Amino acid sequence: MRLDKFLSQLNMGTRSEVKQLIRKGQVTVNGIPATSPEQKIDEQADTVVCQGKMFRYQKYVYYMMNKPQGVISATMDPSDQTVLDLLRPYLPEQDGKRELVPAGRLDKDTEGLLLLTDDGSLIHELLSPKKHVDKTYLVETAKPLSAEALCRLEEGVDIGEARQTLPAKAKLISERCLQLTIHEGKFHQVKRMLRAVGNEVTALKRISFGTLQLDETLAPGECRPLTEVELQELYALTASEKENDLSAQVPAIPDLEGIEAVIFDLDGTLVDSMWMWHQIDIEYLGRYGIPLPERLQESIEGKSFHETAVYFKERFDIPESLDEIKDTWNAMAWDKYEREVPLKPGVKAFLETCRRRGIKLGIATSNSRALAQNIADVHGLHDYFGCIMTGCDVLKGKPAPDIYLAAAKGLGADPAHCLVFEDIIPGIMAGKSAGMKVCAVEDAYSADVRAQKQELADYYIVDYTNLQEIEKREQLA
Repeated sequence: MRLDKFLSQLNMGTRSEVKQLIRKGQVTVNGIPATSPEQKIDEQADTVVCQGKMFRYQKYVYYMMNKPQGVISATMDPSDQTVLDLLRPYLPEQDGKRELVPAGRLDKDTEGLLLLTDDGSLIHELLSPKKHVDKTYLVETAKPLSAEALCRLEEGVDIGEARQTLPAKAKLISERCLQLTIHEGKFHQVKRMLRAVGNEVTALKRISFGTLQLDETLAPGECRPLTEVELQELYALTASEKENDLSAQVPAIPDLEGIEAVIFDLDGTLVDSMWMWHQIDIEYLGRYGIPLPERLQESIEGKSFHETAVYFKERFDIPESLDEIKDTWNAMAWDKYEREVPLKPGVKAFLETCRRRGIKLGIATSNSRALAQNIADVHGLHDYFGCIMTGCDVLKGKPAPDIYLAAAKGLGADPAHCLVFEDIIPGIMAGKSAGMKVCAVEDAYSADVRAQKQELADYYIVDYTNLQEIEKREQLA
């Protein structure tokens, strides 16, 4: 890595400011004064000292917090103290500008273990509804707990949703205290589960999250970095869960014969970003003291960027104007798209395959044009796509076919000879309603409706590496 890039990523200044520090002799590498901003260093092995401070590069950082009551799980709030406010004093100076977020949330009156990091991929894996990562709580109750209530919790209870909760593990500590392990993360789930068995939660403390155990030496409000062992155990957990989740998938390979154009949705289809929008929803509503509704994603799936802003303003009585809401979301998403949102595996190789075959390529996204253009810039996609169509360009969002028909028109392609890639049911329905073939794409945030996606779509892939089979077919032809 270049020395100036290394130091700028550690928040020692802009590239130009760092270059000035190097030219003034205020930077050494392994004890030798640096001579050029372009000097290459091994960020894992070299010792860099800038203005008397030694730096070690870390792509991501990970902190454990013992969250106290009365603090909200958000990055900022106009009236309440946030977990980020508590974390800041524990951050080294070079990490002060990192965009750390909590992995999930604990209610304002809930205390205990909270993970904060800027590793979006790990957050995505830990929070995926399909992973069923264990979360263990100490629960104090208003009334003594009966054996019948414990049995019902362990069998799963009705908390007013389409399906009852997954079976939990319940261990009685005293007549009004139990240790409860759940495998989901539904809104106020523990409180609703106890209410379903005729009781009320009077105090709640999370003591474990996946393999991570609360460090009991941390007083409420205190934080510390994760140990290397703790981090490796978390990664091992998510890797095994991912392998198990995908092991049963048998992807179907789309047939490109007769296809004039391939049109892609963006979030969750071309880029792995649905986790990010989930976090933005939590943070944005948290500014107004509003908890994230359990089924919000279902309510806004397929809506255009503008339609989603209208929905938020009306449902949550947001005081910002529609333009202010959209500007705020754009600002919150911009940096994450640039630094934390990768392309789905195999995307570039498949785009090259399509280009070699003379297939036109387009994007049809409910996202804003500014963010769509930004993603194309970051990943160097502009040369591939002849048309980028957004929800603002049509009257009706998905599942209406408008955006896909508009993209086909922009590419000069017959809809009957177009292939769509989509990750959500309204998008799949939009492509089918437009008279196009549709390939559904695996994504953690729609994994719970995988069966419906497979039933609706013509093809189903885990990611674009599955499409390497197309290359093999061409080579054998």
